[in-house]
Amino acid sequence: MNLTPKQLRIVQLIRAHRLANGYSPTMQELAQELGVSKVTVFEHVEALIKKGALRRKANKARSLSICDDAPVPDEAQPLRFPLVGKIAAGHPIEKFPQTDQLNLEELFGPRIGQKAGTFALQVDGDSMRDEGIFDGDYVIVERRETARNGERVIALLADGETTLKTFYKERNHIRLQPANPEFEPIRVKECKIQGVVIGVLRRY
Repeated sequence: MNLTPKQLRIVQLIRAHRLANGYSPTMQELAQELGVSKVTVFEHVEALIKKGALRRKANKARSLSICDDAPVPDEAQPLRFPLVGKIAAGHPIEKFPQTDQLNLEELFGPRIGQKAGTFALQVDGDSMRDEGIFDGDYVIVERRETARNGERVIALLADGETTLKTFYKERNHIRLQPANPEFEPIRVKECKIQGVVIGVLRRY
């Protein structure tokens, strides 16, 4: 999918707005953010719909969303580090050829047969600390709308709040389980899954 820089920015803005607020921005809000006219934004959005990157419900405000199978090119940019060895406590370093690399795109990018991309969110709070996800960490999220029991998800609740919890579909409700005894599970009839966590990054 060949998106122009402006179209790519519009997709990024829509995703960020939906994650933060639970609904899409208006054309006017997109225009203000980009510093262009509302007509220009409308033209870009129509092009994105034709390319299969966005979809929109007719006659409904704030209904723009990213298509499930839309490969967004910038969601997982290549990032590589030299892989010079591996280390275990009590054992010497095993040398690797200097040509080997740790490719984060291979670890966190779209998997074989999966078109949707990945994105990152910074964690705010300690509700998942016992699973090794701490305040200030970055979670790498695979964009999906469904999840299996035990997966850590980004869930959008009915009140517009977005939360990171472990997903469990139970008999008559969904349990969003924290990993910290100071927090109670969230039990809801339904929620919208926006993605599944596939990795955690931390900078010291």
